[in-house]
Amino acid sequence: MQKSRTLFVIILFSIPLFSQEKLDEVKVIKKQKGIQKSFTVTGNTTLITSKELLKAACCNLAESFETNPSIDVSFSDALTGTKQIKMLGLTSPYLMITEENIPSVRGASQAYGLSFTPGTWVESIQITKGAGSVVNGYESISGQINTELIKPINDIPFFLNAYGSSDSRFELNTHFNRKISDKWSSSLFLHGNTRIAKKDMNKDGFLDNPLTKQINILNRYQYYNPENGWVSFINFRYMNDKKQTGELGFDPDKDNKTTNYWGSEINTERLDLATKIGYVFKDLPYQSIGFQNAFNSHNQQSYFGLDQYNIKQSSYYSNLIFNSIISNTMNKFAAGLNFTYDKYQEFVNINDFSRIDNSVGTFFEYTYDNEDNFSVILGGRIDNHNRLGTFLTPRLHVRYNPWEKGVLRFSAGRGKRSANIFAENQQLFASSRTFDVLDSNGKIYGLNPEIAWNYGVSFAQKFILFGKSADIGLDFYRTDFQNQVIVDVLQSPQQVLFYNLNGKSVANSLQVEFNYELFDHFNFRSAYKFYDVRTDYISGNYQKPLQAKHRFFGNLEYETRIREKGKQWKFDYTLNWIGKQQLPNTESNPMNERLPKFSPSYSLMNAQITRTFSATFEIYFGGENIGNYTQKKAILGSNYPFGPNFDTSIVYAPVFGQMYYAGLRFKIK
Repeated sequence: MQKSRTLFVIILFSIPLFSQEKLDEVKVIKKQKGIQKSFTVTGNTTLITSKELLKAACCNLAESFETNPSIDVSFSDALTGTKQIKMLGLTSPYLMITEENIPSVRGASQAYGLSFTPGTWVESIQITKGAGSVVNGYESISGQINTELIKPINDIPFFLNAYGSSDSRFELNTHFNRKISDKWSSSLFLHGNTRIAKKDMNKDGFLDNPLTKQINILNRYQYYNPENGWVSFINFRYMNDKKQTGELGFDPDKDNKTTNYWGSEINTERLDLATKIGYVFKDLPYQSIGFQNAFNSHNQQSYFGLDQYNIKQSSYYSNLIFNSIISNTMNKFAAGLNFTYDKYQEFVNINDFSRIDNSVGTFFEYTYDNEDNFSVILGGRIDNHNRLGTFLTPRLHVRYNPWEKGVLRFSAGRGKRSANIFAENQQLFASSRTFDVLDSNGKIYGLNPEIAWNYGVSFAQKFILFGKSADIGLDFYRTDFQNQVIVDVLQSPQQVLFYNLNGKSVANSLQVEFNYELFDHFNFRSAYKFYDVRTDYISGNYQKPLQAKHRFFGNLEYETRIREKGKQWKFDYTLNWIGKQQLPNTESNPMNERLPKFSPSYSLMNAQITRTFSATFEIYFGGENIGNYTQKKAILGSNYPFGPNFDTSIVYAPVFGQMYYAGLRFKIK
């Protein structure tokens, strides 16, 4: 009994996305693969471990998905170098992104928030396709990404990571950890990165990547007492991030708000405080209560040419969760209350869009698991929001194992969210487009909230092929929007329209995956993805711009056997093939500032080699976009950036060519 109770305390605030499956998730961790999929967890969840994160130039969370087939990574514009992620054919605002199950990238941080979490801080990432758990809120539509940070109780005394790349980006990460007492542990994470040189590889007169400076500090404390059942975390965090981009000759001290040169600065300061406390009842290891609280202040001051965009978001989040059983451990439930408060101070030039959003909700989630071949999670929540009203959110997840090493899953759920049209579409500020909101009766910028249903089915099977382990996976998901805020760049290249859906908008996603161990320590992963994402615009029904219908992913990894003192070589190669994409309308532009209706297909190749010299020291070097594929014309109207045809937002491929990097990792254990 004591052993079971201790285990439950450890995982109370740990990996699970579905609150009733904590013990199953711990079983997944025992595997040694970089990407792990459980056949006993109800949801279609993939676990990315720290081992997988070391296989690429994982400088921040946005760059942590390059070797994972479930997430698509692309650039949001031709100036900031910001990477955006998509899942099931939908962009990140439709994903719920959490940090240790507390909402993190949302509201003001949607555009750049993924770049604010350094990769070395991450212990694991859990990706769930389809509607997430009601325990974590009502906003999830296409899925959930939850990041687990390194726990102080498990961390080593010292870690150092240094990184440098051919695009003049340099980064330093240090972790300090100490055991304060037999129950208290503390970690201090320090991160800094900078890009110091101006580079214009495509000779269009604009920086291919911004000049950057970021300082990021996290101090966290963990209390752990398995004897009395208490566990708690306290996080203090400060971040300051500065970006400068635009024309090569732009000097912000002289040219800010002038037409001498086009330039942009995006300065963000963020402060976070988060606490968690949990208690497992004495002699009842299946019963616990947890209380999460988080406060953050996100302040972005920015301008794009002559346009000013400032947004400050002050948020408070609280979640109280009670876990127990009904009659026996095959019947579990989670119930609780949560509260969210967001104060926005948002200005677009002289227009004030400030507001206060708040909501209070209650949830109940029932789990049945026969501990053999069948489990179901049925959840629901009711929320009252000052702008969205009072509404219900149902979610369902079912797992069935028809035979050994095979699993069939089904999920369905509803999501609702308010679209932050300016924060989520900041790349459009770096253009000559005017912003026009066509609706005025809604309570959020004059628009009504987005509502969607997501349905999905998946099947996975493990088997032996020629004496080696292999597995296949097939999943299909469909998202039906009852209402959607349409971002219309098809009507005219000189404007972007925002309006509520009048008609149909669907996103169909099909993924076929095959993984195989070619021989000892040599693994192959592959996936084909098909997306049918179509929306009724004012001008007709079209495929969503900048979304490829067809994609292929392939990955090869090889590790030599570990020699004396931990010496080892590791090799990794990733290929992404991206099919043609519909591009925004540019037909009314002058001939030399037009793009075709569809982009060409192309391939991207990344590779990395790691040399481990001992258990405490290793070096790595690699390259991205090794084939040197770049978009031929990434910026329209670059010769006259204050003219009517300027646009940096139509980006379907990399702007910067080949990029090579090297780094080292040093540990004191």
